[in-house]
Amino acid sequence: MIRVKLASAILGGAIVMALGQVTIAQDYVAPRTNFGAPDLQGTYSIATVTMLERGEQFNGELTITVEEAARIGQTGDSYLEDLTAAPTDAEPDVGGYNTFWMDPGERMATINGEIRTSILVEPQNGRLPWAEGAQRAIFGARAQGPGPFDGPEARPLGERCLVGFGSSGGPPMLPVLYNNHSQIVQTEDYVMIMAEMNHDARIIRMRGEEHSEIPKWLGDSIGYYEGDTLVVETTNYHPQQSFRGALRHFFYLSADAVVTERFTRVADDTLLYQFTVDDPKVYATAWKGELPMNAVEDKIYEYACHEGNYALPGILAGARLEEKEAN
Repeated sequence: MIRVKLASAILGGAIVMALGQVTIAQDYVAPRTNFGAPDLQGTYSIATVTMLERGEQFNGELTITVEEAARIGQTGDSYLEDLTAAPTDAEPDVGGYNTFWMDPGERMATINGEIRTSILVEPQNGRLPWAEGAQRAIFGARAQGPGPFDGPEARPLGERCLVGFGSSGGPPMLPVLYNNHSQIVQTEDYVMIMAEMNHDARIIRMRGEEHSEIPKWLGDSIGYYEGDTLVVETTNYHPQQSFRGALRHFFYLSADAVVTERFTRVADDTLLYQFTVDDPKVYATAWKGELPMNAVEDKIYEYACHEGNYALPGILAGARLEEKEAN
């Protein structure tokens, strides 16, 4: 049923207007702001079921046909079904997110009529080019963990409401399980990109000459315009934000990584988002990705993180009780 639904959605005339679609018109003229810059302002969604790295089922191919996409059933519905399906021999779960609140996207990303099998476009195999031994060292250290999760400093950053989980605020900006909207606001001196997840607001200096030496959440960003494109270079990441993990991507950035992003309006309702990650400490070569950013009419509502965060005080209260009983 899911595959039939996808085939109908893709093969029908709605494909041109589908979420996740970028069609680059060669004669498109981007609007300009009153200070002469390409106008990129608006609220956009990067939700898609296309993952960062390319799955083995695609045999290394960056694009697939409409028929193949329908055959494998890459829809938001099938993604949620796979996510919530528990092994038959698994222990009963105490509960988790209700899928009603999940918004992983409706279909695979499509750029210029091509259905993409991964966000990664370089290397050509669609896989992260880890430096020798780097992946084993990084994930091995994470497997050891910081010890008992009995203090606030040991809890994940997203749980502590410091930054959103995954890499939703970027850079690079990547889709997560829900809250995949971002809002762009431009002035002559600054560009602000606010991610819906945790209300992470990245302030890009348009007249900056040198990067700050102070590590920052989301890094230190300097931007400039290149024709119709906003180019943003970011480095000096907070070391605690090095590991970026979500259900659809897991990667690592050193504090000295340099991420170069390109935002180009290719239609009234679409931006093409491209990025390059250069981090020789972790990767053997730079890697690149592309995503469509689709304009939405939805508003970004307040992200009340600590206000509804009952898990953290409960976990810490349990740790304090264990300490009390041990004494």
